[in-house]
Amino acid sequence: MNIKPIKNEIDYNAAVQRIERLWGAKKDSQDGDELDLLCTIVEDYEIKHYPILPPDPVDAILFRMEQMNMTKSDMAKYIGSQSRVSEILSRKRKLTLKMVKSLYNGLKIPAEILLA
Repeated sequence: MNIKPIKNEIDYNAAVQRIERLWGAKKDSQDGDELDLLCTIVEDYEIKHYPILPPDPVDAILFRMEQMNMTKSDMAKYIGSQSRVSEILSRKRKLTLKMVKSLYNGLKIPAEILLA
């Protein structure tokens, strides 16, 4: 086992390739331990170099609507009138705290995303 810190893309790609070769190694074996360590350092590198930003609140609402096969008319009970729904989804109006609470409680969209 020769594990080094990941300092650049070349190191990162080599670590990912090694993980692929070790995938499925038995837990608590030498290969399994190497796999665990490599996964940890690769994850750390990815968090620092490829952060996943939270979605835009409107994009999150549209995604949930698509998941739940909802229409703009369906959203009126969470956001308000049909025209208010259109204003929110076209980004002409910001969500109010009341709307955020309603969307969180009714559609389980995380509040931290809606408040961004």
